[in-house]
Amino acid sequence: MTEQKQVKKPSARRRARECTVQALYSWAVSGNTAEQVELAFVLDQDMDGVDKPYFRKLFRQTIENIETVDFSISPYIDRTFDELDPIETAILRLAVYELRFELDVPYKVVINEAIEVAKVFGADESHKYINGVLDKIAPALGRK
Repeated sequence: MTEQKQVKKPSARRRARECTVQALYSWAVSGNTAEQVELAFVLDQDMDGVDKPYFRKLFRQTIENIETVDFSISPYIDRTFDELDPIETAILRLAVYELRFELDVPYKVVINEAIEVAKVFGADESHKYINGVLDKIAPALGRK
């Protein structure tokens, strides 16, 4: 008898976070405006199972608050943003936006979601780096 492992579909919010990370990455590396990136993303990407309003909110608000978000990240990373992997940057930006501004989302959920997204999109060990940085940032933002 073979054991079948059920693969759980990501939640609509997880999918929104994954899409937000992809869109933030595209915005950072393309030089296009947020509006151009969002439009292209919504038209070109598979948005099935995505909490679209949450995606739009996360993407727009992260960019709108990018200076505050980056200021919150910079003391806790061991290199400059230019030296940081662009995917790691996108994941950290999204997570710090949520930690700072989405106070209804528990900090443990924000960190766990960032780790899971890093496992999907990041380099082999990037989820550990993301976890370490966010574990330092969360208390500094009063979230632990």
